[in-house]
Amino acid sequence: MLSIALPKGSLEDQTLLLFAEADLPVRKSSRAYNPTIDDPRITRVKVLRPQEIPIYVADGHFDLGISGHDWVTETGADVVEVAELPYAKTGAGVVKMVLAVCDDSPVGTAADIPPGSRITTEFPNVTRAFFERLGIPVDVQFSYGATEAKVPELMDALVDLTETGSTLRQNGLRIVEVILESTTRLLASRSAWEDPEKRQAIEEVRTLLLGVIEARGRVLLSMNVAEDRMDEVIAQLPAMKRPTVNRLYGSSDYEITTVADKATVNILIPRLKSAGAEDILEVPITKIVR
Repeated sequence: MLSIALPKGSLEDQTLLLFAEADLPVRKSSRAYNPTIDDPRITRVKVLRPQEIPIYVADGHFDLGISGHDWVTETGADVVEVAELPYAKTGAGVVKMVLAVCDDSPVGTAADIPPGSRITTEFPNVTRAFFERLGIPVDVQFSYGATEAKVPELMDALVDLTETGSTLRQNGLRIVEVILESTTRLLASRSAWEDPEKRQAIEEVRTLLLGVIEARGRVLLSMNVAEDRMDEVIAQLPAMKRPTVNRLYGSSDYEITTVADKATVNILIPRLKSAGAEDILEVPITKIVR
């Protein structure tokens, strides 16, 4: 029913991990660009560069695709951004499209860029539009990679993506402006989104992917608590809404369950124990579907 284009390159590993955790594992064969997903909703899978995916989805070659919002903006592709999937090359996070200059440049902000400056980038359309808004005429030149290596010898500044800025700093570059922030998106073609049968399948795939995203970094905590210690224990608990409380069969004690951030359980569990919780279980969560 659905054809889907998955990204090759920097987003590939995290995308494959997400689909595996969503119970939609991508199975590669000797034909690396034509893997399969063993799911009745997905009939064709292709691995392509993320730069191309928004265009191919917009043109109807694929019903679904995964690419960055940066490439949707750069290509101007007319697609439906079905869901935000906040992961990048190194895991969860947002990437930034930035304007950077060499460390010893007198430029402090984008407005300081001298007219006629040479700007190297893989995002010429976004870059031109940005400087047009500033009213600064610049010479935008397309970069085929290693963009940071061209400043200052060949170019005066660059526009590129960064997660942490570390690569720019290592190459003696300094960020002077954030042009836009981008996350990975689940994209759909207009025709697929308007088709009732395909739209239902797209929404089901979205539910699985977002369920994994929501569950990342979360655990389920379950514990037994005596009735007279209930308030003390509950006061320690985080919860998405409220903790679930159930009476234990044949006992005056209760079972309490809640969701907590994995990063906090090393502090939380001892506090729960001190407050009166017993038989505390920590259980990994694979999906949270709201």
